[in-house]
Amino acid sequence: MHPNQAFRKPSQQRNIAFARARSFGTLAINADDGPLLSHIPFQLSEDGAYIEAHIVRSNPILKHLEQPVPAVISVMGGDAYISPDWYGIENQVPTWNYIAVHLRGRLERLDQAQLHGVLERLSAGMENRITDKRPWKIDKMDTEIYEKMQRQIVPIAIEVDDIQGTWKLSQNKPDEVRHRAVKGVRNTGMGQATEDLAGRMEEVDKD
Repeated sequence: MHPNQAFRKPSQQRNIAFARARSFGTLAINADDGPLLSHIPFQLSEDGAYIEAHIVRSNPILKHLEQPVPAVISVMGGDAYISPDWYGIENQVPTWNYIAVHLRGRLERLDQAQLHGVLERLSAGMENRITDKRPWKIDKMDTEIYEKMQRQIVPIAIEVDDIQGTWKLSQNKPDEVRHRAVKGVRNTGMGQATEDLAGRMEEVDKD
């Protein structure tokens, strides 16, 4: 997490809402031969205290889950390079703006019997965000195929005990300077991620 407290002001409720909206992040644990990472979708409870997810059975993280282990999920939003020329003031340096929320806690393997519920809640949480069709449900699958796929994945969970967020959005600059940087980000034309970041930079005015 960035040490500058100017970038650490959003409330825990906002950090939780951001992580719940993204529902995708990088899971990391320490292992004897170095860190292990896995990019996973997840379901975060409304209070931010509990994460459900699943990993493929061949994932090397799984062999370290005979007992609960410390873990973190890093959840990233849009990001963009910020050119010092965009600020319109002297003696600035290049930087990178981004949003990141880290969810730390104890990672554990769940009983395989819990897998169906984990999958059902995760798919329902994502399907309910899609408004132009009826939600897909697991019961649309052939039972034999679904059971075969279940044997390839394992349910996991994290009891979250710490949430930290960095919202680096040029809020340490005067408003007019930051808005010039917003225009610069948008003019790069680098896609939805940078457009989302530009919108977040504008929202600083409302915080």
